[in-house]
Amino acid sequence: MVQLTVISVGTLKERYHTEAVAEYKKRLSAFARVEEVSLKEERIPNEEQPAAVEAALRAEGERILAAVPEGAYTVALCVEGRSMDSPTLAAALGAAADRTGKLCFIIGSSHGLAPAVKARADLRLSVSALTFPHQLMRTLLMEILYRSFSILHGKKYHK
Repeated sequence: MVQLTVISVGTLKERYHTEAVAEYKKRLSAFARVEEVSLKEERIPNEEQPAAVEAALRAEGERILAAVPEGAYTVALCVEGRSMDSPTLAAALGAAADRTGKLCFIIGSSHGLAPAVKARADLRLSVSALTFPHQLMRTLLMEILYRSFSILHGKKYHK
């Protein structure tokens, strides 16, 4: 069974997000073992200072990279990443899972991801050119993963 790890900076606060993530995690359990890793977002005293934001991203990036399972195919969610339709993403994830048995997905903080995290990723994935709050992106990612694995297993959910 495939091991899925979702690393996200920040926590889910609203009940509707925690319930949705839990539901998709339950559905995904038919296809994979799912582990969620929530990391603390760095506090930035002055967000107007680019150096302060860069330092926070660097600190978050170090914690993210330390949490990536060894040997996992790593996907960083970032707006400048590659866009794919659902069947194409499912095929890419299926091929990676066949090679490694481990998939790791990374969602950054409200300031994004450190360059080192993006450089480490095997795939930079853009869900949309739009920007979403990281809590909503976590919910959306779980739906995307469930859809991908449903497609891989011949379910009709992808329509």
